Amino acid sequence: MPKKIPLRQCVGCREMKPKKELIRVVRSPEGEVSLDFKGKKPGRGAYVCPDPECLKRARKARALERAFSAPLPPEVWDALEAQMREGDGHDA
Repeated sequence: MPKKIPLRQCVGCREMKPKKELIRVVRSPEGEVSLDFKGKKPGRGAYVCPDPECLKRARKARALERAFSAPLPPEVWDALEAQMREGDGHDA
């Protein structure tokens, strides 16, 4: 029997994709928001495609704010965009 591939929905484009193809955005118990390339950080997670356009779409739709039930300051969005540009390789 083939192994089941976990799927997650991108908050930007709303497409279901294999978990390994997406970047996890995590809100830690302390309220800090960051990108989690390995998927191991503790906290509430939401997934986004490794595409800056999806992050822009998620920002416009306030999708991450809904997923985390908390407002995100503009500095957090800027930091997420910068992290995405730097960490294109999924080994960060």
